[in-house]
Amino acid sequence: MAPSPSWPSVSYEEWRETCDTLHAHTQVLGKLAAELAPPEPQLQHAALRLTARGWETAALPAPDGSGALVVALDLRGHQAVVEHSDGREVRIDLTPDHAVGGVTRELLQAVANLGGPVEIDPTPQEVSWTVPLDEDEEHATYDPDQVASYFAAATQAAQVLAAFRAPYRGRSTPVNAWWGSFDLAVSLFSGQPAEPPSPDFIMRNSMDAEEVAVGWWPGDVKYGKAAFYAYAHPAPPGFADVALEPAAARWEEALGLYVLDWDDVRASEDPHTFALQFARSTFQHACATCGWDESLAASAEGAPPPVA
Repeated sequence: MAPSPSWPSVSYEEWRETCDTLHAHTQVLGKLAAELAPPEPQLQHAALRLTARGWETAALPAPDGSGALVVALDLRGHQAVVEHSDGREVRIDLTPDHAVGGVTRELLQAVANLGGPVEIDPTPQEVSWTVPLDEDEEHATYDPDQVASYFAAATQAAQVLAAFRAPYRGRSTPVNAWWGSFDLAVSLFSGQPAEPPSPDFIMRNSMDAEEVAVGWWPGDVKYGKAAFYAYAHPAPPGFADVALEPAAARWEEALGLYVLDWDDVRASEDPHTFALQFARSTFQHACATCGWDESLAASAEGAPPPVA
């Protein structure tokens, strides 16, 4: 079956330069959120959202107390945007000759002009490059067509993740857009604490509770293809030894994740249902092997259904 055009191809190997530039731009948004938003468990305050126009922060307190700010990457108009709750806004074009360093400096100046100055740590996180964001002149490739394909694919993936988490009766996150790893993910929690896998800042603050996470990313240097993924924390022995649904899903040992490649999703008769099957299958497997409450596991299948 030919893939649906509304589920476009996304291959990191083909759009790596634009992908890395876009990834770097999201890090500026995320660092502003981390600096200005009230802290939440599992670093939820630092997460971004994928909306109908692109990547956005939540409404952030303006540093000068004048109201709220939203900072966004408009992936339809190809602009970085700073908006104040009083109606003022600044728009910065994202173009092939506008490097990350220049966009970063202009964004920070726009925030200062609209809502007061703020300082961020410009060190990029969870990426292979180290040049500070406000000095980065290397990442300047921006292909609007490639960005549009990514945004269309990410939008479809986000809708799968939203449908997966919707009926769950335990604590869960919205569909988060994570700027460190440049992925979309939703986490469902058992309500029990867990030991973080390492003592570094991100791990001890983001993984201190039992969770099952299902997400999607457009590929990276470690895995060059777009894919859905899933993991449980903490994962007991034998977690990786089960065949999941659909049959195309598999355990990827090098990543420590269950993976369903985007191309397999696109080629299926019903991509949304195909990907949703993966999310639900991995969650039920995780609940069974990790000993979660049976009623929580059942609620993710819509039993009992949400109140009408």
